[in-house]
Amino acid sequence: MYAVQSNETIRIYDSYLYRESIKEIDGRQYDAEDKCWVVPLCCENVATLSLIGCELDKTLAAMLKSRRDAFVAVCAHAAPRVKAKLYVHQQNAYDFALQSFEKSKGVALLADMGTGKTMMTIAIAGTLEKEKGVKRMLIVCPKSIVGVWEEEFRKFADYKYALTILDGEMKKKRSAFDFMNGQALQIIVVNYESCWRLEAEITKWKPDLIVCDESSKIKNPSASQSKALHRLGRLTKYNMILTGTPITGSPLDIFSQYKFLDDSILGTSFYLFRNRYAILGGYQNRMIIGYRHMAELVTKVHSVAFRIKIEDAVDLPPFIDETRIVPLEPQAQSIYKRIEKDCYAELDNGEVTARNVLTQLLRLSQCSGGFIRDDIKGEAEQVSSAKLEALEDIIDACLDEGRKVVVFARFVPEIEGIEEMLHEKKIPYSLIYGATKDRAEQVSRFQEDQSVKVFVGQLQTTGMGLTLTAANVAVFYSLDFSYANYEQSRARIHRIGQTEKCLYIHLVGKGTVDEKILHALKHKGDIANLMVDNWRQMLNGQD
Repeated sequence: MYAVQSNETIRIYDSYLYRESIKEIDGRQYDAEDKCWVVPLCCENVATLSLIGCELDKTLAAMLKSRRDAFVAVCAHAAPRVKAKLYVHQQNAYDFALQSFEKSKGVALLADMGTGKTMMTIAIAGTLEKEKGVKRMLIVCPKSIVGVWEEEFRKFADYKYALTILDGEMKKKRSAFDFMNGQALQIIVVNYESCWRLEAEITKWKPDLIVCDESSKIKNPSASQSKALHRLGRLTKYNMILTGTPITGSPLDIFSQYKFLDDSILGTSFYLFRNRYAILGGYQNRMIIGYRHMAELVTKVHSVAFRIKIEDAVDLPPFIDETRIVPLEPQAQSIYKRIEKDCYAELDNGEVTARNVLTQLLRLSQCSGGFIRDDIKGEAEQVSSAKLEALEDIIDACLDEGRKVVVFARFVPEIEGIEEMLHEKKIPYSLIYGATKDRAEQVSRFQEDQSVKVFVGQLQTTGMGLTLTAANVAVFYSLDFSYANYEQSRARIHRIGQTEKCLYIHLVGKGTVDEKILHALKHKGDIANLMVDNWRQMLNGQD
C-alpha cells in the first residue's frame, strides 16, 4: 500500500486489506477510474497510514515529521546521567519517556537503527534509578547484540552500576542471579532464547525495569518467549520496548509487544484484539481479509510511543559509526586462543617481519570471522557462527525498515557463508568478489532492482569505483590491514547521489585481533609499523 498527496487529499493505492479502515475516515471517497481511495489531507490520517505500513510520498512523510516534532514532552527533567551530550531527538525521547512513566508503566521507543536508542535507554534508566528507586534492570535482546549493551554502558553511563551478561551453560546463568544484589543499579543482559527458560529465576530476582530490545522478536503472542515476557512484564514497575519496526507484516504484530509493555493499553486477549481490528473470512472464517478501526489503534499505540526516523534526526552527523561486539562461542574462543598461542610462539622464536606478522594475524582474523582453512585438505572449516548470526539480525532489521544494505567481508569462505544464509532466507542479492565477471551488472541490479536488498562485496575487490547509494547502511563483517581499503569502501554508500544519513556497522569479535585492527583504522594508524613494532600488543597484549 502506498499513498501520495494530491492537492488537499491523500490518494491511497493497493489498499484492499485496509478498505474497512479507510471507510471509517470522514470524507473518504473511492475513485473507480484511478482505482484508489481518496481521503482528506490531515496529520491524523497520515499518522494512521504510517503506522499500518503504508509507503508515504515525500510530502506526506514531511507532514508526519512535523507531527512527531510537535509530539514532544513539554516538561524538562533532571539532566541525563550520561557521559555525552544527547542529540535533540534523544533528549526529546528522554523527556517523553520520563513524563510517560508518570502515568503508565510502559514506554515504546520506536527508533530506527543508528538513532542511538541504547544511549537513550541508559539515560532513562539512570534517572529512574535516582528518582524512582529502580535498582534492578533486565535487558532482553537478540543474542548477537548482548555485547553491545555492555560496551555502551561502559562508554556512556555516568552513574554506578553492575552489569552481567548471562552466557555459557544454563547452570552458570542461573547462579548469576545470586550475585546481583548490590546497592548500585544491578543490570542483567540476556538473550530472548534464554529468557523464557530463566523465567523462574527472573521472577524471584524481581526486576524493577525490563527492556525488550528489538521487541519484534516477541510479536508472536503464542511463542514461549513472548508468553514468558508477558508474565514478567506484569511484575515490574516499568517496562520499555525498543524497535524501529513494531509492525513488520500486519498491524496485529503490535499486540504481543504491548501486552508485555502494559496490558491495559490493548488488553490481554489476542482474540478479542484481533476481532476488534481485523476482518476475518475465507476458510472457516479464519483468514484475515482486512483491517478496521486503525485510527483508534494508532491513538492507543502512540499514547506511550515516541517515534524517531533516522532522516528526521537532523543534528546527527552525515554518517554514524557503530561497533557491535560479538562474543565467540566457547569452543570458538578455545580455538582462537590456541591459534593465538601458536602465533605468539612462532614470532617469539623467529624473525619478526611485517610479512611474518601479517601471516599470523591473518590466521586470527579468519578464526574471528568464523572460518579457518585446513592446512592438509586446504578446505575452509566453519568454527563459529557468531558473526553470521549478528549479520542476519542486522539484515532482518534493515529489510523491516525498508532499507538496502551493503556487506563487506575479507575472506572468500566468509562470503560463501553469507551467500548460504541469504539463500536460506530467500533474500535476493548482488555479489562481487575476485571471481566475479559481470561486475557492472551486479551493481546495476542492486542500484535499480527494488527486490535486490543486499550487496555482498569482498573488501579488496569492491573498495574503489563502485556506486552503491541505493543503500545507506554498510556492514563490515571483517576488515583487512589497509586504511585505504577501509576508507574507499566507506565511500561506496557515502558519495554523490546519497540523500540519506549513512550508518556503518562494524562486527568485532570480542577479545580478538578485530578490536586492535578497527582501533588502528579509526585512528588512521600505520598498521604495517604497528604490526612489526607492537606485535605482542596485537596478539592480545601478551608479554
